[in-house]
Amino acid sequence: MLSRLRRVLDPFLLLLLMLPVVATLVPARGVAADALDHLTVVAICLLFFLHGAKLSPAETRQGFSRWGFQLLVLGCTFLIFPLLGLGIVALPSSVLSPVMATGFLFLCILPSTVQSSIAFTSIARGNVALAVSSASISNVLGVVLTPLLAAFLLGSAVEITAESLLGIFGQLVVPFVAGQLLHRRIGPWLKGHSLAVSVVDQGSVLLVVYAAFSVGVTQGLWQVVPPSQLLVVVLVSCVLLAIVLTLFTCLGRVLRMDRPDQIVLMFCGSKKSQVSGLPMAILLFPSEQVGMYVLPLMIFHLIQLLVCAVIARRAASRTPDPQSANRSP
Repeated sequence: MLSRLRRVLDPFLLLLLMLPVVATLVPARGVAADALDHLTVVAICLLFFLHGAKLSPAETRQGFSRWGFQLLVLGCTFLIFPLLGLGIVALPSSVLSPVMATGFLFLCILPSTVQSSIAFTSIARGNVALAVSSASISNVLGVVLTPLLAAFLLGSAVEITAESLLGIFGQLVVPFVAGQLLHRRIGPWLKGHSLAVSVVDQGSVLLVVYAAFSVGVTQGLWQVVPPSQLLVVVLVSCVLLAIVLTLFTCLGRVLRMDRPDQIVLMFCGSKKSQVSGLPMAILLFPSEQVGMYVLPLMIFHLIQLLVCAVIARRAASRTPDPQSANRSP
């Protein structure tokens, strides 16, 4: 039991759980906060550059070849999820505060994750190549679709300005495209040194989490969000995840997909990217309130990782190993 818990709660998840506590006790202020902001921007740009360099342009083009499946994943991510988010916004303010409801709606318009979607698909013996293209396409298009949906659905809660859009484009799109252009030179090296990408990936998330919560704490985050409201956010996150996992699993079965493709739809369709979401939140929401708005994303992200890790291992035990099948007479 202890060893199983350690496999689920890896060091990265433990750090994510601890950082809000650290930011509450020792928030970045003054010069340290300014330095942290600059370091966060550099880390985010480096992260998307490395993801662009690691993914070959051929893999990106191949993903578009199965346009029917890609449209289905995009529909789950940017249509079904936002509709569920609107349902959450409709909850009475006595149950969920308007700020938390807006945070959930922002969560619902984000793209899918890349690293964890691919990792869980691989563990569950799904179609890894399809997961790579689906998650990558979701993130690339999400840089455009998420701000558009934010402007349409979130209204005055976000600051959609030319500066914020240029910030998103400059921090996410430009580094990714630069990485794609340099793939031939550094792509093979990155695939052989995946630890470097992982360190930047997880490190950038940890930096943004600490920065967001530091700003929130200095602005009185925990005075505005009482423990009872935090519990409601956890419960709503669990219900939302249960709905999308069930819905997208049933959708794959109704469409009679092969099991490896069903696994991709379940993981890529149901997950939301903290890596893309936190930088966008910092650029779109007022700085003094960003900690409150990203709280649902933080909690949902942790829950989805824990739950999907268990689901992936159980799916692996029920899915034949393709390599074993190829070796059988």
